[in-house]
Amino acid sequence: MYVQLRETADELAGVLWREHTVYRERGGGVVIRGEHVRRWISLAPTGGKDRALLRAGRILDGGTTAPARTEVVVDLTAGTAELATVCRRLLAEVAAAAESAPGPGPSRAGRPGKKEKPVRAARAARTGRRPRGERHTGPGSWFVLFCVVAVLGAWLYSLFGRYPY
Repeated sequence: MYVQLRETADELAGVLWREHTVYRERGGGVVIRGEHVRRWISLAPTGGKDRALLRAGRILDGGTTAPARTEVVVDLTAGTAELATVCRRLLAEVAAAAESAPGPGPSRAGRPGKKEKPVRAARAARTGRRPRGERHTGPGSWFVLFCVVAVLGAWLYSLFGRYPY
């Protein structure tokens, strides 16, 4: 399947963009990056024979890829021209979504079904604890310290306390 995806991706990349990079992604799919247009296309196996998941997204500042904006399952037996048409439609949707997005980051304001998260108030300081300047060694710490000194004393006694010189 990877060989078929790679060959299809190479053909698509040649048709879509004059400058492109084709590489394999972790999941077994193939990614086509068009740095000059700041877009990417991914072909991933779907488990079905001769079918692939086609996804498209943006390339952000610094070269990182944004999550896919659009995706569709395509038949790989279709010709390169038909696949290129589907890719161009997905890329047009990505471009339209990028233009309508305000600011550099994604916004939830325009999405249906999603609500803005309320802004959290700053946490108040804990009242049950003392400030740093007033801390003292607690009884548990004194007990552990006493046990360490007792073990050290027993060891020293076993070395030097048995035989008087």
